[in-house]
Amino acid sequence: MVQNTGGSTEKTHRQRWWRVYDNGSFSFLFVSFMLFSSFGFLYTYVVYKNNNNVNTYGKNMLGCHEDSEGSWSIGVFYGDSPFSLKPIESMNVWNNKSASWPVANPVVTCGSVTDSGFPSNFVADPFLYIQRDVLYLFFETKNAITMQGDIGVARSIDNGASWEQMGVVLDEEWHLSYPYVFDYNEQIYMMPEGSKKGDLRLYRAVDFPLKWELEKVILKRPLIDTFIMEYESRYWLFGSDHSRISTKKNGELEIWYSNTPLGQWKQHKKNPVLNTNKKTGARNGGRPFVYKGNVYRPGQDDGETYGKRVRVFKIEVLTPYNYKEVEVDLGFVKPTKGVNAWNGARSHHLDVQQLKSGQWIAVSDGDRTASGDLSRRYIIGSLLILAAGSLVFVMGMLLGFVRCIVPLSWCPHNIKKRSDAFFVWERSSLVSSKLRQYCSRLNRLCSVLRCKMNPNTSLGRFAFFFILIASMVLMCVGIRYIYGGHGGQEPYPIDNHYSQFTMLAMTYDARIWNLKWYVQHYSRCPSVREIVVIWNKGTPPDLTEFDSAVPVRIRVEEKNSLNNRFKIDPLIKTRAVLELDDDIMMSCDYIERGFKVWRENPDKLVGFYPRLVNGPGPLEYRGEKHARKFNGYNMILTGAAFMDNQVAFNRYWSEDAKAGRETVDELFNCEDVLMNFLYANATSLGASVEYVKPAWTLDTSKFSGVAISENTQAHYRLRSKCLEKFTTLYGGLSDRKVDFKRRKDGWDL
Repeated sequence: MVQNTGGSTEKTHRQRWWRVYDNGSFSFLFVSFMLFSSFGFLYTYVVYKNNNNVNTYGKNMLGCHEDSEGSWSIGVFYGDSPFSLKPIESMNVWNNKSASWPVANPVVTCGSVTDSGFPSNFVADPFLYIQRDVLYLFFETKNAITMQGDIGVARSIDNGASWEQMGVVLDEEWHLSYPYVFDYNEQIYMMPEGSKKGDLRLYRAVDFPLKWELEKVILKRPLIDTFIMEYESRYWLFGSDHSRISTKKNGELEIWYSNTPLGQWKQHKKNPVLNTNKKTGARNGGRPFVYKGNVYRPGQDDGETYGKRVRVFKIEVLTPYNYKEVEVDLGFVKPTKGVNAWNGARSHHLDVQQLKSGQWIAVSDGDRTASGDLSRRYIIGSLLILAAGSLVFVMGMLLGFVRCIVPLSWCPHNIKKRSDAFFVWERSSLVSSKLRQYCSRLNRLCSVLRCKMNPNTSLGRFAFFFILIASMVLMCVGIRYIYGGHGGQEPYPIDNHYSQFTMLAMTYDARIWNLKWYVQHYSRCPSVREIVVIWNKGTPPDLTEFDSAVPVRIRVEEKNSLNNRFKIDPLIKTRAVLELDDDIMMSCDYIERGFKVWRENPDKLVGFYPRLVNGPGPLEYRGEKHARKFNGYNMILTGAAFMDNQVAFNRYWSEDAKAGRETVDELFNCEDVLMNFLYANATSLGASVEYVKPAWTLDTSKFSGVAISENTQAHYRLRSKCLEKFTTLYGGLSDRKVDFKRRKDGWDL
């Protein structure tokens, strides 16, 4: 009977514990989990459903998936010397086939490789091989399926403006990278890094550039990032061996020498010639090059993050017994747009060569994020979500749903509400007894906290709402870290090609506050090349007043006229211009979307504010609500629109548009309406406009009080007069109506 009573008592205690902990705590935590999970999923759907990172670099299900090694891509640079290299977009190279006016870096991405049938997460370590007028680009491509490096190749017949992907040419069972390609005895060789195999291998082209076979293992050492060069009647091999116990990773450099690239290699007498801090550039960062009789070695600075930047060293002494190099300035202009630039965070490889024309060309890789960025974001996001869960637990304690932090069965011996399930284990350990006493004290926090912050008091209610809001904020920020990407804005490619545009803002001295904010924000957008300020009145500001990541040019006009917005400007180097009023603020992502749509429709006006004219009733200017009511538009406000500067500006200043320009000066209004009529008049059939809807816009003139059209009704009456006048001069717009929601990407909702 005693045994049965004891068993029954023990069972009763366990049921009591379950009843308290499950019916109270578990139910509350389960309901809270469901509510917060639903909130999190809703937040993720609303904020990230159209995240631009999904479309960048041609990302699809097969490749271009971000990982902690980065999202490397490759760019092309030109210069009169290796020390005056500028990116391709600065050289005004145009490619009409890819809608690139001009072509912009990066020129080779994981998207271009994936679209060619070889899934890739990133491309890096580019090496050029020049054969007559054809450029071949060999590079590491990270296979999105095997998650290891393979060697790919692309071909260019226009000096690097466009690249044809030819496929993967070397795929081993181990990781490959750094495909150093060179000539020897009329043969073409490749010496990729394959340190995972434990040796250094040399491959020979049997059908260049697609087929290679192993020539020989030239060193049974796991050297990384190696190259071979000829210098003073010997061949020299530079590389790093991280397998040594005393090696400082990314700070070690070894040299070997031989009479032939195929021969026996001997160690330099001072190996390792460098074994120092990883930021000093000891690890090779590309092909050595010769300029004015001097040999230069690129090296990686891996100090702040892996592959931070390339340093260049002039080799002053190279003998079997001695080695000396000094750093020189490469002259590279550092990226100014941070994570919005394709190489804004790091670049660890450079190959410089001279073309037959005498011009120098270089290929370099770059990444917008630091090494391990994805893992860091996941860790921080998970910790923030865990912190949100902890606050929910505290909230349950305040409300009385959570009465204990740890199970009551973990109480010490002198507490009756306990289980004897672990009685033997408990008595055998003093530590476990102390731990149970600590757990008991910890459980008292529930009652103490509820007493001090009773939800029925003002303090308790304040604490409850504070914890509720804080937990929601932590949840959103945590999701932002996990699902929001690296936080940068990225451009949208057309056929895996990129381009740039010029921004134009018309303003005067009373709007300088708007302008400074405008320049600071939009200069960081990825595809913006230059900002031109059309200064209509007053003393122009000094350029040093602007915080800009791109060049800013102020064009001072003699006459205060709205016609100046479309003045022909031969200094503009891009085909696309974005006319954007200085009091309009929106996300760079939507600016980039508009640019992509315009590149798809370069003969149209592409903008963010639709209008419908010639609708039912008299010819009257009305806002976007009218266009939405009749589900269509036939005009785009050019105060926020992309256009072809040569075509649009020439039309505007043609003799046919003279009467319209006079009307604009007379009314000091309607220059954008006139441009729409000119485009429609020049288009025989179909729409002459295209709309992109931004998620949000901010009118900064509301803060400064200097809007041109503060009186909306008077402004609309003037524009109605313009509609009548321009319809008489250039014809109507009623047959140009375009429906909303036509685009498959949903950008015109």
